[in-house]
Amino acid sequence: MKTNIISLLRCPFCGTTISIVNDGIFDEIDGELRTAILGCECCAFPLVDGIPVFLANDCTREALHALDGNDIGRARQILLGLDDASARAVSTLTDGDREPTYRELLGIISDDAESDYFLYRFSDPTYRSADAIIRALTTHHNYNSGTAVLDLCGGSGHLTRSLLARPGPGETVLADLYYWKLWIAARTTAIDCTAICCDASAPLPFTSRIFSTVVLSDAFPYIWHKRLCADEIIRISTDDAILMLPHLHNALGKNVSAGNTLTPSSYQQLFSQRPVRLFDDKVLLDEILRNAAIDLVRNIEPHDLGSTPAITLLATNADWVFDRHGIPTDLEVRDTLIVNPLYDVSYDNGRSHLTRRFPTAEYGREYQALERYLPEHLDVSSDLRGPLTAKQVGIDYAELRRQCVLLDVPELYY
Repeated sequence: MKTNIISLLRCPFCGTTISIVNDGIFDEIDGELRTAILGCECCAFPLVDGIPVFLANDCTREALHALDGNDIGRARQILLGLDDASARAVSTLTDGDREPTYRELLGIISDDAESDYFLYRFSDPTYRSADAIIRALTTHHNYNSGTAVLDLCGGSGHLTRSLLARPGPGETVLADLYYWKLWIAARTTAIDCTAICCDASAPLPFTSRIFSTVVLSDAFPYIWHKRLCADEIIRISTDDAILMLPHLHNALGKNVSAGNTLTPSSYQQLFSQRPVRLFDDKVLLDEILRNAAIDLVRNIEPHDLGSTPAITLLATNADWVFDRHGIPTDLEVRDTLIVNPLYDVSYDNGRSHLTRRFPTAEYGREYQALERYLPEHLDVSSDLRGPLTAKQVGIDYAELRRQCVLLDVPELYY
């Protein structure tokens, strides 16, 4: 973590400033803080592998004891939530001759159904909509590109990567409750982000009015203290900030793993300190697929949203946001081009044969909208089994990218 970030941090419990209370360990190359004990006027917090943990529980206390004994490996294991065997497996990967991939680390650290959500995240419908909004707004000529942005409850960094691609030098912060998600993100999906472990149900560990964009995607319904979270988002954002809450589960509709949902009018009321507009996720996805655009003009009244399963909320004083925006269609490969891992690939007679397979039946039901743009079967007149380039794929390249059959993913992803 860059040491200048410490001046932007505040204790979530007493609100006082944060400082380094031990010698700390700094990276010899970039000078960033790698390991330390941080403190305020009320307590201490561990910082391991550049990630501070602003929680007060048994796990963080054990990690602090390990750091106090100079056992960084043990502190890391505690924060990652690993047993001894899993910790050894992670160490074997990270100490090897090459950097481990997102898929390899996820396979060890995450052992539940959420791993499917994360591994296939780059093509799911909720990601497509949120990513399209981020790319459309952060490349707009009116966007304030030089200030800090926050991906709150950002998991393992998929949308953080979208924020990192924006023009301008501002800091990109990824915050989540789970240290392991941040740890993987900082190594693979969002390498240049500033990762902060904190609880969005508590006061956020930031000083006021510092973020020009706050994204909270696919998580707000699971937060119990929604009023506190909404007020905190407004507190830490600048006056002209863009607050984006994609994929809010509607209490009047049906959702898989719905969480503690609210009605559209209640979501709107929580952010009423800023001009708020609501959008139907189904309509947003339709516009993305049909016209490669995001229509943020119409302000849909809460009662008109009815029982649609999910909505997107935008709150901002920046009038230019509420317009129709084209989605950037730059097909240059940023990192690595791969076949979507939802496909099995075989090859014969100069053609690749792709068959879509969902990891579980439950995944297929939850993300049924994938069927709108990911064909179940298709043949491509090029060899898609190895490393790919646009030239190698040939005339089908643009359409395969549009369909998410081909994905531009981080180099250390799959």
